Amino acid sequence: MASFGWKLHGDGKHLGPGEVVKPGERLTWGRTIGLGAQHVVSMIGACFVAPVLMGLDPNLALMASGVATVLFLLMTRGRVPSYLGSSLSFVGVAAVIAGQGGDVGTLTGAMLVVGACLAGCGIAVQILGARVVHAVLPPTVTGAVVMLIGFNLAPVTARTYWPQDQWVALATMVFTGLALVVLRGFWSRIAIFLGLVFGYVLSWVLDRTAGRIHSVNGAGKLTDHWRIDFSGVVKADWIGAPTFHAPNFSASAILVALPVLVALIAENAGHVKAVGEMTGDPLDDKLGTAILADGTATVLSTAVGGPATTTYAENIGVMAATRVYSTAAYWAAAGFALLFGLCPKFGAVVAAIPGGVLGGITVILYGMIGLLGAQIWVRNKVDFTVPLNLIPAAAGIIVAIGGVSLKFTDTFELNGIALGTLIVLTGYHGLRWLSRAAGQRHEPLLDGGTTTYGDTEGPSSG
Repeated sequence: MASFGWKLHGDGKHLGPGEVVKPGERLTWGRTIGLGAQHVVSMIGACFVAPVLMGLDPNLALMASGVATVLFLLMTRGRVPSYLGSSLSFVGVAAVIAGQGGDVGTLTGAMLVVGACLAGCGIAVQILGARVVHAVLPPTVTGAVVMLIGFNLAPVTARTYWPQDQWVALATMVFTGLALVVLRGFWSRIAIFLGLVFGYVLSWVLDRTAGRIHSVNGAGKLTDHWRIDFSGVVKADWIGAPTFHAPNFSASAILVALPVLVALIAENAGHVKAVGEMTGDPLDDKLGTAILADGTATVLSTAVGGPATTTYAENIGVMAATRVYSTAAYWAAAGFALLFGLCPKFGAVVAAIPGGVLGGITVILYGMIGLLGAQIWVRNKVDFTVPLNLIPAAAGIIVAIGGVSLKFTDTFELNGIALGTLIVLTGYHGLRWLSRAAGQRHEPLLDGGTTTYGDTEGPSSG
C-alpha cells in the first residue's frame, strides 16, 4: 500500500467477532481521530517523563515524537503501525553524563551517535536478514543488557528524587502500583500517567494544607521550599516554539551511551514481531527498515536538542485492546503531538512535576525497565545452570549496578553501563567461541536447590 490512503473497513463503524482493522484500513475519520487521541494519552506519560528526567524540553520531545512517527510511517510504507516516543533507556546514561560534568548538549550528542549507529544496524539487518539480530544479540545478552540499564538507575531515585519528599514519593509509588495491578484495559496502560497526576494533585494539596517542606530541593540543597513551583507556568506562553539546542560530542559520553544500542534493537525487534503476530502479517522483512527508521528519527530529534526515540509498547497495548492497527490513527496521533509541542504552557506544567512525585514513579518505572530483561530470559527459556549463560550476565550486571570502573589512562575509563555491557557482549561470544574450540561440554554450575523449590530431597550437585 502507499503511505497515504486507507481502505474503509466495512462500514467504518463496527467490528465483527474476530475482525481487526489492518494497517492499510481505517474506520470513519471521526473514530480514527479519536483513536489517535487515545494513542497520545497512552504514550504521553512516558513521552514527557523521559525528557524531564534527562533535563530536556518536554515540548520539544512531544514535537519530535510526532515528526519521528511520521518519518517511521513513511519509511516503513505504512506496514508497521507504531508510535515513536521518547526513549527511557537513556535516562541512566543522562545521569552518568551529568555526573561526569556533561550538559544537555553532551547528552544529545551522545544520543545522536547512538541513533546513527542504530540506523547503520538497520541497514545491515535489511541486507543480511533478521536472523543476524538473533546471532549477535541472543536472549542471554539482550536480557542482561536491558536489566543492567534499568537497575543502574536505582541511585538516581534513591539520591535525587525520593529525598525531596519521601511521603509523597511513597504515596505515589503505592497509588501507581495499585493502578497497574487493579485497573484493567486502557486505564491500566496509562497507570504511570495516572500516578503522575495523583502525585501532582497530592503535592498541591499538601502545599496548601501543610505548607512548605524542609528537605533537599532539585539542586540537592537542604532548604524550606514549596513542593510545586508554578512560577515557570505563569511566565510561559500559550503558543510558541520549544527550546532548541545543538549537540556537542564527547568520547566518554558516547561510550556511556553506546550500550543502549542493544536495548533499542531489542525493542524494535520485539515490536515488529508483536505487531506481525497480532495483524497476521509477518514483518521480518521490515525489521531492518524499522530499525533504520528509528535510528534516523533519533538523529533528527537529537540534532535539534530532543531526546532519542523508540517504538512504544503502550501503543501496542492500545491496538491490542481496540483491534485497530490502522496507521491512519498514528498519523492523527502525530498531529496531536505536534500541536502539544507548540504549547509552552503545557511544557511548563510538566517541568513543574515535584521531585517526590518523580521519586515514586521512578521506583516502579526503573524497576520495570530492569525486569524487562528478566522477562526476555523467561520467554526465551534461558538456562542459567549453563556457565556460558550465567557467567557473562552475572559479571556484567554486578559491574554495571555497582558502578565498577576500569581506568585506562588519566582521561579515559569505562564504568557502569558501558563496562557492564562490554563484559556481557564480549564475555558471551568469547566464552562461546573458546568452549567450542576446546570441545567443552557445559555442565550445570548451580545445583538443583536453586532451581527446584519444595523438593525436600533435591538432586545432588554431582
